Order: sequence, then C-alpha cells, then structure tokens
Amino acid sequence: MLSGWFSVLILFWIVCLVFLFAVGGYFMFRKFLKRLPKHDGKSVLDWQAYYLAKTQHLWTPEYTDMLNELVSPVPELFREVARQKIAGKIGEVALMEKAESMTLDLMIRGYILATPKRDHKFLRKKLQQLNIDYRQHEHLF
Repeated sequence: MLSGWFSVLILFWIVCLVFLFAVGGYFMFRKFLKRLPKHDGKSVLDWQAYYLAKTQHLWTPEYTDMLNELVSPVPELFREVARQKIAGKIGEVALMEKAESMTLDLMIRGYILATPKRDHKFLRKKLQQLNIDYRQHEHLF
C-alpha cells in the first residue's frame, strides 16, 4: 500500500494534469472556432488574412512601429496574435473607407474595435502615454 504523503502527491499530480489539460483544451477549442467557416464561407482568420493582404501597401514603417508600440502592454506570449488581429481590423476599417494611406485616426479606430471592452482601460493608458488625443473616438469605447 502507498504511504500517506505519496498518495497525496499522486492525487495532487492528477488534479494538476486535469487542470492543465482543461486550460489547453479551452484555448485549442477557441482557435478551432475561429477556423470554422461562417455563413459566407470564410472563417474569422481567413478574413483577417484577407484584410492584411489587401492593405499591406498602406503599412509604412512608421505605422508598423506605432502598432508594435500599441500592443506592447499585451503579454509577450499573446502579442503576435493580438498584433495580427488588430492589424486585420485596422485593415478592414481602411478598406471600408477606401483609404489611400494609413492614418493615426484609422489606427486608433481599428484598435478600439479590435480590442475587447475589458482592455480599453489599458488602451487609454497607452494612448495617454504616447500623448495621442483619443477624445474624438470616445463613442467607440
């Protein structure tokens, strides 16, 4: 028979594994849902790639650096995914308005629309740090 402390260790390890599998499964399922085609035949990630490809010529190094600066508060593990999602939304806004070039206004609107409400306080803080006036976009928050 197993001793008391070893049984507790085994039980603790089982609980840890179940928890880690559940967390991993949750994130894999979210990614799976984003890959599923919607009613138009394209998935969320397909549209994101489409908008990035269509607006690639609008992204000057200045605005690419600005985007990197805006996503800097995002934890490094998720930063690349967040940057692609936000760039896709900015591209969507630019295509809807038939923009000839990227502007700070497009970047701020796209960033606000791409981020969840819970992250808007971090966005406001970052915009204040960069001395960017966002009052005209207050209705999007």
